[in-house]
Amino acid sequence: MSGLTRGSAPAEETHTDPPPTATARRAPVDLPPPFGDNNIEREPLWYEFGAGVDEPAVPPWTRVPEPPMTAHVAPPPPGCISGGERRELPRRTAELLDVAPYPHGRAPGLPFEEALDRALVSSFGVQWSDPEHVYDPHRGYASPRCLYPVQVFVDDGAQWRLLEPERHALTRLTRGSHRGDRRRIALTGRYTRIPRGYKWFRGSLVNLELGITLRSLALGLELFGITGQLVLPGEGSAALLDELGLAPDWEWSLPLVVELSPQGPAERAEQAPEFAGTPAAGPPHDPALRDLVRVNRTQAFGDRPAPIPPSVPPHPAEPSDPLSWAELMWRRNSGRMPRGMLGMSGRRAPASAASVADAVRWLGTPPPGASLRAVSELVRFTAVLQDTEGYRDGIHRVRPGGTVPVSGDPTAAARLEAEYGYGLSPEAGCDIRNASAIWFMSVKPRDLFARLGPDGWSAAQYFCGWALHGLCLSSTAHAMFARPVRAFNEIPTQRILGLEEDEMIALAVVAGTPRHAPHALLDIRV
Repeated sequence: MSGLTRGSAPAEETHTDPPPTATARRAPVDLPPPFGDNNIEREPLWYEFGAGVDEPAVPPWTRVPEPPMTAHVAPPPPGCISGGERRELPRRTAELLDVAPYPHGRAPGLPFEEALDRALVSSFGVQWSDPEHVYDPHRGYASPRCLYPVQVFVDDGAQWRLLEPERHALTRLTRGSHRGDRRRIALTGRYTRIPRGYKWFRGSLVNLELGITLRSLALGLELFGITGQLVLPGEGSAALLDELGLAPDWEWSLPLVVELSPQGPAERAEQAPEFAGTPAAGPPHDPALRDLVRVNRTQAFGDRPAPIPPSVPPHPAEPSDPLSWAELMWRRNSGRMPRGMLGMSGRRAPASAASVADAVRWLGTPPPGASLRAVSELVRFTAVLQDTEGYRDGIHRVRPGGTVPVSGDPTAAARLEAEYGYGLSPEAGCDIRNASAIWFMSVKPRDLFARLGPDGWSAAQYFCGWALHGLCLSSTAHAMFARPVRAFNEIPTQRILGLEEDEMIALAVVAGTPRHAPHALLDIRV
């Protein structure tokens, strides 16, 4: 995927994949059993299968009852900021981005310290509040149930601070022990911000959001002219959790670190008292969390620090509907529902050929580093399109240079809706049947392990998150919502898409025209 080029093949291109019935081979006897037949329940089985376990056993904790999702209470802010001095971030970043045209515009040159602060605001700041929305407020990137488990820590070379977007501030850490004199940004996920009902899948949700936030950060740095290098988890990553004073450390994932270009020596601050974190074994009362932490701690990437490449792909022309970067971030949404209802809404509407070509460009933007680029070559993108200019309704594969049709199936979107776990109900909307595009990312777990060992599992999720954020921005630029989902019944969905039976669905995105216009969005940008 890292070698994709611009452009899109029209639907009538003669080179096509065989029909789905021909591509699906007979299932090997060692595939994960169809337990539950959805990704959340099969996730730990796919991991064991990728690691070489034939017919992996269902973990005993999989069917242990958990509190309902609605009973979840988010944990308090991490104790490492208790009593910490708070510094407000600069105001009016949105005004600077409002004069930067999408996609080629950039913010005016600023001193490094101010540019970094504004890059953080553009990457992670709150955007709007919707009084009718169940999950509120909203930022410029997608997060499961707006829980935002990934936390952002910023090192100025002398001390660490936690970014608190709702407070529009950076708060100094009062626990831990700062080490080194580098300017760094650490992204780490807090598993306990996600309801226990997600069980082992909490690890995947955090990894996917780490990829999303990595690209959002890369975009913010790019817009304000800051360069950096990515350091994937490996030697020293667990020690960084201790340096940050995060306890208990089993609540937290190993961090992704972006090292910023040096800008002169930082003034030394008084050191916070040292704090020794607890071992990352996980709580005894939550065996699913204990196991996902075990998997997280196997990461041992040996990559050298890798330059963050451009997050924005080359665009051949200005968009027909000019907008600014501030407006693009403001418009991004996951399909609004009115009156506090759950789910997503959309209406059947024509889509342009340019929307597909643009999506392919964003999906093909290379991630940073050798490992993520290697794993990007193993992720397959499939698009279910309908009412799109120049494309047959049906299933298409993303290929270098665009897409090729697989099956001219006008019922594919409706069939996929029937296999979605959160269907239409009096409390929730579900308009997958009306989507302009449904994008799927799939991968063969054994290929991941063969290429990168256990690191391949996390690397694939980081990359899928990276690709997802680009797809969300691309859809927004074409006046469409983009909703990330993982709730499809996997086996029937494999058959509809013509995937192979040892191919796991890693992520999907539903994109389409909103049905419900916002009534009273409150601009809460500072």
